[in-house]
Amino acid sequence: MGITWDNVEYVGIIGAGKIGSAIIVSLKNCYPSLKIYATGRRESTLENARKLGAISTKDNDLAVRESDIVILSVKPHHFPTVIRQVEKSSWRGKIVVSVMAGVRLSTLNSVLEDAIVYRAMPNINVVVKKSSTAIAYSGENSSDYKDVVENIFKCMGSVYWVPEEFLDIWTALSGSGPAFIAEIVDALVLGAVACGMPRELAYKSILDVLEGTSILLRNTSRHPLEIRDEVTTPAGTTIRGLMTLESEGVKAALMKTIQETYKRSQEIGDIIDSNIRKTLGIK
Repeated sequence: MGITWDNVEYVGIIGAGKIGSAIIVSLKNCYPSLKIYATGRRESTLENARKLGAISTKDNDLAVRESDIVILSVKPHHFPTVIRQVEKSSWRGKIVVSVMAGVRLSTLNSVLEDAIVYRAMPNINVVVKKSSTAIAYSGENSSDYKDVVENIFKCMGSVYWVPEEFLDIWTALSGSGPAFIAEIVDALVLGAVACGMPRELAYKSILDVLEGTSILLRNTSRHPLEIRDEVTTPAGTTIRGLMTLESEGVKAALMKTIQETYKRSQEIGDIIDSNIRKTLGIK
């Protein structure tokens, strides 16, 4: 009998750090009866996992062996250690989802020959159940368990199935996106402070604007420029601000930000993939 969500009893989180802990919280909220193994190298990590309701252990082989689904959330350079610690037979028939940045499906499939492998990229918004997660897979068997994997990440927000070639772009846009948006929010707040508004009031205001504009764009399915034009009146305040954005090259800078982040994601992916292959002796 194949794995379905109805017969999933245990999920193993290999690396219960920030993202691993957030996944534990999300899964426990969605599926209170689900049993979760969580591993870590530090006692503080294990203690935090216990507080979140997981069975914590330093034994990666135990967590993999006893779980129906395994989520790899260790730092990429720790992945070879995990492989050395886990018996090959322990991976057999398991659904394995990697959220490790830069570790490609080809590498995962080479090492985890008997597992059903997926690669996912959530973002920091998982902590408030508003993550935007991309998932990719390769191999015929993997397509059979998409619903099972999707059930995990639906607990954390939106889920998109994409070709793996999009994951580096996704990392730039969605993975790094919260940092860029936070930077823009801070700049707008500082602008209001420079004009005389208290920072706390400016901060609350721009967060309302950000949330409202996002809902407006999503619910109306209109192009962003249509919203811009509705707000912009002849010789008004908005057009003066838009002229400043144009003269300072803000739009071009944001486009270049995504391009450069994407390039760096590719570079890191190449380095990590090469190092892991050398360490594990994979051609």
